[in-house]
Amino acid sequence: MNYKLLIQYDGTDFHGWQVQPNQRTVQGELERVLSLLEDSDVHVSGSGRTDAGVHAEGQVANVKLEREFKPSKLRTAINGNLRSDIRIMDVEEVDDDFHARFSAKGKTYLYRVMNSPVISPFWARYAHHDKRPLDVATMNKIARFFLGEHDWTAFSNAQSDSENKVRTIDSFDVESRWEDRTNSSIVEFRITGNGFLRYMVRSIVGTMLEVGRAERDPDTIQAAIVSGDRELVGVTAPANGLTLLEVKYD
Repeated sequence: MNYKLLIQYDGTDFHGWQVQPNQRTVQGELERVLSLLEDSDVHVSGSGRTDAGVHAEGQVANVKLEREFKPSKLRTAINGNLRSDIRIMDVEEVDDDFHARFSAKGKTYLYRVMNSPVISPFWARYAHHDKRPLDVATMNKIARFFLGEHDWTAFSNAQSDSENKVRTIDSFDVESRWEDRTNSSIVEFRITGNGFLRYMVRSIVGTMLEVGRAERDPDTIQAAIVSGDRELVGVTAPANGLTLLEVKYD
């Protein structure tokens, strides 16, 4: 039976998604628990890798089990063996040909920045702190430069294992909102595309923050996309501000 898992996790104490020796990872935790339930080794396939410190509100994985479970019972059994920083929010039976990664049609990421003199402890794990003024209107205007199909070599990790670095960004919005609880402004970068390279979103956000602080000429963005020159790209934004918000399927 093939099961689709909807997963949320606080990525702070994980060394990313992918299994690594002697490290706590999201995939590793899920495979540990599911192997106990199946009484044999299992492999969990994720929609994609998240790096150390990156969070997820809508990560998706699938796992094929010989034992048959009611989806609600499987969810309860998995969660009962996990620590509180990761939860299976939903389980459903899917066709055997469903694959969390290869069946995915797109993803949405959200990057949060607390733009205030002090960051509240309630956001310290989940948002990047930038106390300098940010021109949100300019950043939202410049976001259109990233739309469409491009080669994202300049905005990816140099050691990326993906040979094809062409991806399509469908939407990119930058918005600011006021939060009364922390008496501060939150700037949110929401980006949707058919796929993303390693560090790509964080590299885009880091570049946009420099534009928002008037430290970078927006024209360098288009030059970076065309040339693939990483020297034209800003400093990669920290992992803790990034959340995988949603994975889209047909």
